[in-house]
Amino acid sequence: MTMLQTYETPSVSASLPPPTDACASTDACAEGILDAIGKTPLIRLRHYLDHPQVDLLVKLEAANPGGSAKDRPARQMIEQALQRGRIDQSSTIVESSSGNMGIGLAQVCRYHGLRFHCVVDPNAQAQNVAIMRALGAEIDRVDQPVNGDFLTARLQRVQHLLDALPGAYWPNQYANKANPRSHFLGTIQEIDAALDGQIDYLFVATSSTGTARGCRDYLRRRGRHTRVVAVDAVGSVLFGGTAGRRFIPGLGAGRVPHLARNQHFDQVCRVSDLDCVVGCRRAAQREAVLVGGSAGGVLETIRRQQDELVGKTCVAILHDSGTRYLETVFDDQWVQQRLDCSAAELQRRVAEPTGSPSFAEDNQ
Repeated sequence: MTMLQTYETPSVSASLPPPTDACASTDACAEGILDAIGKTPLIRLRHYLDHPQVDLLVKLEAANPGGSAKDRPARQMIEQALQRGRIDQSSTIVESSSGNMGIGLAQVCRYHGLRFHCVVDPNAQAQNVAIMRALGAEIDRVDQPVNGDFLTARLQRVQHLLDALPGAYWPNQYANKANPRSHFLGTIQEIDAALDGQIDYLFVATSSTGTARGCRDYLRRRGRHTRVVAVDAVGSVLFGGTAGRRFIPGLGAGRVPHLARNQHFDQVCRVSDLDCVVGCRRAAQREAVLVGGSAGGVLETIRRQQDELVGKTCVAILHDSGTRYLETVFDDQWVQQRLDCSAAELQRRVAEPTGSPSFAEDNQ
C-alpha cells in the first residue's frame, strides 16, 4: 500500500495537462485493426540486382496487420457480403486457403464476430495454421489430393461443409470479383500515386490472379503503359501450363480458378520452387528483408531479366513475409529433402550474377 501511495503523488498529477483524444483531428490512428490494412511501404532495393541502373521497388504487403496481401480481399469480400445482407452474425464463413487468405479471413471474421471454417492441405505452413487457430478459425485439413491436385480436394471439402453447416457462406476467393477489386482500389492505386504513374514494369505472383487482375485493370483504366508480368509456378496449370508437383504455397494453381479464365497479361514467367527459395535467401542476404516463397520467385524473375530492364522502373508486389517460411524455405534440410539441393549448391545459386537456370517465360 505504501508503494502504491508513493506513485499517486497529487503534485505530479496536478502538473499534467488534461487528457485529449490524440486521434480526433488526424488520420494517425486506425479505427480498429481492419483500418490498418493497406498503405504498405514501397521500398527501393539497391543490392538485390547486379545492375544498379535498374530501379527496383517492392510493395511490402507483409506490413498488413494479417501479414500478407490477402488482408485486402479478405476484408473486401466479407464486408461486402455483410453490407449486401448475404451474411449476418449467424453465418459460418467457409473458405479454402493455402494459408494467407485463411489468416486474412480469420482476422476479419473474428473482428466482426463471425465463425470461420478454413480448409487447408499439407502444403500450408504450420505457423499459418497456428495463427488462424489463434484467431479462432476452425481448421479442416485434407490429406489426399484429387487427381493429383490438392486445390480440387480442398474445394470438394468446402462443398461438403457448405451442405453440412447451417448458414454456411463461401466467399470464394477464386471467383469473387471483390478479390481483384480490393487491389484495384488499394494496392495499385497506392503504387501509382507514389510513383506518379511512372512504372515501366509491374511483376506480380499469380494464384487466383486477383492481385494481378486488379492491378492490370487499374493501369489500363488510367491509360498507363506499364507492362504487367504475371509470375506463375512451374507445375501450375494457369495460362496453359502443365500440372506438376509444387511445394511453395500461394503460387500457381492445380486447376484454373474462375477469376483466371481468359485472363491475359503482357508476359507470363514461370519459376520453380528452387527459384523461389533462391530469391528468398538472396533478399535476406542482400537486402536484410525476409520475404515469402512467391515473393522470392518474383524477385528472381526480375533478376533473370535485369539486362533487359536497364534504365527502367520496376515494381514487384511481395505478397508475404519469410517469417512464415522459416521451417521450409529457410531451412537447409527441408530444401535438401524436398528440392534435392544441397546448402552449398543453394549458396552458389544465391551468389551467382545471372540467377538460377530453371526460369522460363511465355509472352502472351
